[in-house]
Amino acid sequence: MAVEDILDSPRGGETSATTLDLDRPDVAAYSALASELRGRVDGDVKFDEYAQVLYATDGSIYQARPAGVVVPRDADDVRAAVETATSHGVPVLPRGTGSSLGGQTVGRGCVVVDFTKYMDDIVDIDPEAKRATVQPGCVQDHLDAALADHGLKFAPDPASSNRSTVGGGIGNNSTGAHSVRYGITDAYTEELQVILADGSRIHTREVVLDGDEYESILAQGDLEADIYRTVRGLVENHESEIENRYPSLKRSVSGYNLQKVIYENDDGEEVINLSKLFVGAEGTLGVIVEATVSLVTKPDETALALYCFDDLVEAMEAVPEALEFPVSAVELMDDEVFRLARESEGYAEYAEPIPEGAKAALMLEWDDELVDDFEAAVADTNAHFVDSGAAFDVLEAYSEESQGRLWKLRKAAIPLLMSLEGDPKPYPFIEDATVPPEELAEYVQKFEDVLEDHGTSAAYFAHAGSGTLHIRPILNLKENEGIEKMHSITDDVTDLVVEHHGAFSGEHGDGMARTEFNPKMYGPELWGAFKELKTAFDPDWVFNPGNVVYRDGPSDPGPDSDRGVGADMRENLRYGPDYQSVEPQTDLDFSDEGGFSHLVELCNGCGTCRQTDSNTMCPTYRASKEEVQTTRGRANMLRAAISGELPEDELYSERFQTEVLDLCVGCKGCQSDCPTGVDMAKLKSEVKHQYHQKEGTSLRSRVFGNIDTLSELGSKLAPLSNVAAELPGSRLLMEKVLGIASERELPTFSSESLEEWFEARGGSSVSPADARGKVLLFPDTYTNYNYPEPGKAAVEVLEAANVHVRIPSDLESSGRAAFSMGMLDTARDRARHNVGRLRPYVDDGWSVVFVEPSDAVMFQDEYLDLLDGTAVELVSGSAYGIMEYLDVVRADEHLDFDAPAETLTYHGHCNQKATNKDHHAVGVLRRSGYAVDPLDSSCCGMAGSFGYEEEHYELSKGIGEILFGQVDESPGDVVTAPGASCRSQLGDRPGESRPPHPIEKMAEALD
Repeated sequence: MAVEDILDSPRGGETSATTLDLDRPDVAAYSALASELRGRVDGDVKFDEYAQVLYATDGSIYQARPAGVVVPRDADDVRAAVETATSHGVPVLPRGTGSSLGGQTVGRGCVVVDFTKYMDDIVDIDPEAKRATVQPGCVQDHLDAALADHGLKFAPDPASSNRSTVGGGIGNNSTGAHSVRYGITDAYTEELQVILADGSRIHTREVVLDGDEYESILAQGDLEADIYRTVRGLVENHESEIENRYPSLKRSVSGYNLQKVIYENDDGEEVINLSKLFVGAEGTLGVIVEATVSLVTKPDETALALYCFDDLVEAMEAVPEALEFPVSAVELMDDEVFRLARESEGYAEYAEPIPEGAKAALMLEWDDELVDDFEAAVADTNAHFVDSGAAFDVLEAYSEESQGRLWKLRKAAIPLLMSLEGDPKPYPFIEDATVPPEELAEYVQKFEDVLEDHGTSAAYFAHAGSGTLHIRPILNLKENEGIEKMHSITDDVTDLVVEHHGAFSGEHGDGMARTEFNPKMYGPELWGAFKELKTAFDPDWVFNPGNVVYRDGPSDPGPDSDRGVGADMRENLRYGPDYQSVEPQTDLDFSDEGGFSHLVELCNGCGTCRQTDSNTMCPTYRASKEEVQTTRGRANMLRAAISGELPEDELYSERFQTEVLDLCVGCKGCQSDCPTGVDMAKLKSEVKHQYHQKEGTSLRSRVFGNIDTLSELGSKLAPLSNVAAELPGSRLLMEKVLGIASERELPTFSSESLEEWFEARGGSSVSPADARGKVLLFPDTYTNYNYPEPGKAAVEVLEAANVHVRIPSDLESSGRAAFSMGMLDTARDRARHNVGRLRPYVDDGWSVVFVEPSDAVMFQDEYLDLLDGTAVELVSGSAYGIMEYLDVVRADEHLDFDAPAETLTYHGHCNQKATNKDHHAVGVLRRSGYAVDPLDSSCCGMAGSFGYEEEHYELSKGIGEILFGQVDESPGDVVTAPGASCRSQLGDRPGESRPPHPIEKMAEALD
């Protein structure tokens, strides 16, 4: 049933939201609200159960189903959404990327307003004034990229800046590693455009107290006037308590910013700026639709030094000393972060330089606005820390590349920690409490005592220079004991923070995790002021209720439908004692991942899959901006399906298959890019297999899954088979019968296969007795039957390097196409056949080499999931992509080159990127004499059969357009790509020809 049909069904009625079960809202009960929203909002309105599941979680430990989601196109849409939702008594929750760790971007029964798809523009940049105006959905890295040409940047730099939005950062009062240098978001938020609870729009900015503008606002007699009057009164009436209660720290983001809303401006005038109150308010006071922020100059160069300590407390004692030097950042990592990184396929290389025995490390940064001579500055700190024996080693990094590797390790700490095996995890709930840096060592020692009292341990990392440590106690929140420990630890640690004059949150906000404890930090007088403030802005408490403040009793303002009388951090947990999931009987081996369900549950919601400017995942999201097309979205849907949140057998419904799974292109990017390693391609293949077992396999899937049979026939019938595909009406017939897009250019068949060519030439020209190596060149389907030239080039280059080559004729296809279709029985049969044939060769010292990357990775990775035993391990370990083989055995060192004077634009294959095999081609091409510009690109969008499928054609082209833009910006003269799909997509561009395979460029460069 379509979403619209569900919402318009008779079950919907006119039920009020306040009568609903907010733990699991009934979709139909919101039909009237959804219908009215569709009539008033130009953007997207989603009130189906899938939308509820997708937006029920964020990066925190919490889960709360919303009523539905509005994706506005402009401020008028936002106003309409607020007015409509509040008229129905339904709360409103503004949301950016949803990477928050406190639970403030999920809410029971709310209308979530998602700004990331449409309201993400940079409205204006004023380099002279050092200001920028953006819509709330603008990703911070996108803003910084636009500012780079002006030598400017937005100062707060959270680790999630590659996907987090400026609006979300304002709502959270975010900051990052450089808060030592720049402070936090409230210092840079100058003006806002905000929709209030009554639908009115206000412009917050500096207003001189008792000036003409101030008096004019008060004379309006509206909600805005009441707000100004109330805020001024609260600040003046509680001046002493504000002075005493707010900690004096660079980072303090708990509660409301009463201490910052009235101040003296640069002209010496006393002003009130409501913008400062909206910063850190977590969407509880109004909805921001535009923000003007101030900017700072961007240093041209930086340097890093990583100091290694053999004791965590000793590292903490060194923090105040580090701050005496002209540093721009002081970051901490502990040995647990290093251990997890070493064990992670995607991050092991970054942890490799860290010396054994390092229990903790402080990372110091300098920039050229603070120091003139980096090496001299580092020498000073070396003398202080290393020469004195406080630190036992130091790693110095001056190049952009070497610094980037250290920063990547540091920024991966949070999601890496969530990849721990088993149910106990290092959860965030009191992790960003902040104390003065000079008290850090004592604070950490007492924190250790709290952990020991509760029988657990923790990991330590983050912003030591600002006194903010991310300390994550390891607990099992699927058990009552773990939940109660969490609450007890938080109670003890908040006492400890107050004792040390700190803040309960220095970065990640209050949310569901810490709002309960705000009265302890601020005392009854300011707690009452917070509630009065909330009521002034939001009389009915409709904006994100239960966060920052909550109702203490029935006499307090606000609806009974929020989180109730007294917020409780133990409510709304994603996992709890009642959580259960089904561990399905799987065809693939998931033992290395701890089981199918554990692999699904590894998704912690950090949202890395929503970044769009680097790495591989998630290509369909990059083109669509739809949450369901992120790895996080698919993992959430799978988790809901196996835990009973979705109806029984929903996993095998046509809708789940088409909307959730079929739009995963199997790029495998999540295997390496997702810090917790949620391998969605593997999960998809397993579920598709189970679906085929239940519902049968479609004709198109069988055709694509057995494409080698069709291709062999096409090659034998060529050129007639190529003519037949171009006959009038043939394309439309294929679209109607098989669902193959008529617009897509089809591959042509070669009348002479690669195997036939090799046999006709008499095999290899290099004697095996005199050869430097022996290679079996795998005849993959595309190279063999459609485009043999890269295979011929591979033979030419290998033989020029004195390698003996054979092309075996008794192998089947790799099974890649069948595996991608979820036809696991077929894929396993082919894997078993190939391994059986190749094992004797491998035992005799042969290597198996592939022209097509996806086939190489099939042998290297998926075969190990399909088969057990020594044979598959040996064959898999002897499998190489052609460029990988040349690099690993350094075969090119035995070749003479005279390469054309060209710069190559290199687009790597996503499967090879996922398995860390992609770099080989760049190195070999450069040693061949080419200049190479390797693109930091995602999937091309073809993804095997995906780009040929009628229903996916437009999305495939949309993904391709992103790649085309990167190619156009590259300085390269020639594009080269190893993947057949990639070359097809790039070759389909108007006026462009099919790019060469890198091995063809190698052959061209031979002297």
